Amino acid sequence: MPVSVLLVDDQPLVRAGFRLILESAPNVSVVGEASDGREAVREVRGLLPDVVLMDIRMPGVDGIRATRQIVEWARPLGHRVRVLALTTFDLDEYVIGVLRAGASGFLLKDVPPAELVSAVELVAEGASVISPTVLNRLLDRFAPLLPSPEAGPEPSAGTLTVRERQVLELVAKGWSNGEIAAHLILGEATVKSHVGSILTKLGLRDRVQAVVHAYETGLVRPGQDDHPNEKTQEPPA
Repeated sequence: MPVSVLLVDDQPLVRAGFRLILESAPNVSVVGEASDGREAVREVRGLLPDVVLMDIRMPGVDGIRATRQIVEWARPLGHRVRVLALTTFDLDEYVIGVLRAGASGFLLKDVPPAELVSAVELVAEGASVISPTVLNRLLDRFAPLLPSPEAGPEPSAGTLTVRERQVLELVAKGWSNGEIAAHLILGEATVKSHVGSILTKLGLRDRVQAVVHAYETGLVRPGQDDHPNEKTQEPPA
């Protein structure tokens, strides 16, 4: 089944451009549009899209409030509606606000078309997608608040197996399930199973929260090598 998408933006021309890009992809289908947050919440309840492409700055109910309302409505019902915020403004308060509200990703509107399609597909699969420039700036901002290298990860990470810790480190570095599978010589389905186990054990909602958790607990630190420490290995799962 193609990924169903709801477009939310107060500018009709912007929505038309996004529709043209997304509908050129064979695995994506635009099922509806909304011009503000209030209309977006209503359309989500009627259409149940896989992904909501959400603008942030809109009159009336903005994208942050709409994201929170959508997530809070969908979660108790078991609907897996994902929100991907897409905006011209990369202000930190917007990024932090919409991620805290439950969005699964944040991109700027100048993202290349192919990357936009890829981001929609990844978010629909449960991955998190954040613009590299935005992620780097957030890490610079929060680096002073992170544990020192000597502190080590907090006890909650001890509930994970060695393999799960390796997977979490790579998730926190922005690697896709396919890239993790190739690096650790695992099946992609096995990686997805590990990610699900990590979220369950740590009481996390999605991969965005997993990334935040990994940095907050010191499992991954800004500037750390791209590959996890694999001095101790479990046999391939």
